[in-house]
Amino acid sequence: MYEEFYRFGQPPFTLAPDPRFLYRSESHEEAINLLLRSLRRKEGFIVLTGDIGTGKTTVCRALLQQLDLNTFTSLILNPFLSAEELLREILLDFGVVSRDAVRSGRLARASKHELVSTLHEFLLSLIAIHGSGVLIIDEAQHLSPEVLEQIRVISNLETNESKLLQIVLVGQLNLLDLLADPQMRQLDQRVSLRVMLKPLTREEVEKYIVHRLRVAKGADAVHFEPDAIETVHAISKGIPRVINLLCDRALMVGADMRVNTVTPAIIEQAAAKLGLMTPTVEKEEKVAKVRKWKLVAAGIALVLAALAIYFIVTSRSGFAAILPIRP
Repeated sequence: MYEEFYRFGQPPFTLAPDPRFLYRSESHEEAINLLLRSLRRKEGFIVLTGDIGTGKTTVCRALLQQLDLNTFTSLILNPFLSAEELLREILLDFGVVSRDAVRSGRLARASKHELVSTLHEFLLSLIAIHGSGVLIIDEAQHLSPEVLEQIRVISNLETNESKLLQIVLVGQLNLLDLLADPQMRQLDQRVSLRVMLKPLTREEVEKYIVHRLRVAKGADAVHFEPDAIETVHAISKGIPRVINLLCDRALMVGADMRVNTVTPAIIEQAAAKLGLMTPTVEKEEKVAKVRKWKLVAAGIALVLAALAIYFIVTSRSGFAAILPIRP
């Protein structure tokens, strides 16, 4: 295990959404600050999007840690729930019902109206303690129209002064396309904030790697060469999840080689083991593709030239055949 060789307290590049490992890039810092501000202002709907692996779930967990103690939260990680299942999960997370009640099936007989009424009563009870409820749904691009409609309905739970429930929809970029559908117009119009996570820059990739090594208590045991970081950025395109996969496998390779310095060659070897495209291979494939299309274009040009000559010759022969023969 490379953790023993480099004396890490724990794996530095785990894929688990541990908020301690969250590196607050400019994009991530802005997202967390905007989300906190909107939640504290009790705005109704918030949408957080980002490409696959940009750290959306980790941002959500970091966000939960910064909410006030009188904020009751529900984090839904399974978007494939029915409307009734979603309501039961929310009530369970808020502590309104017990896990035993869910397991025993006593809640299964409750109607959708009864579940919404129970949620409404609980949220109203929070007013006395200046509390609030926050619902975060991850992978929201997979939500069914029925569940999205139910989410819109519970977003209407409010007093004359403010919303009783803040809802954060978290998903991939196609979540925006889903909300833009004409059928989702009522829901889309309720969105007060849209935040998008961006990939890391080359400088942020370096700080990201150093940050995770430091959290894992192994920053002094291993060193990534500048060119190696450049290679990580080129291969990962700045996506944190891919950076984790790449650096984790690179440390395995480095430990097997008994070295404390990660070089570009080690990164490319790690990428090959993961089946990731390296800059060298990507460039070679582009060159090969260009060469292929040049050959195809040359072949087409030759065929067109041959056809042109053929039609010229045949048209002249035909024209000569119809000319009158002079004595």
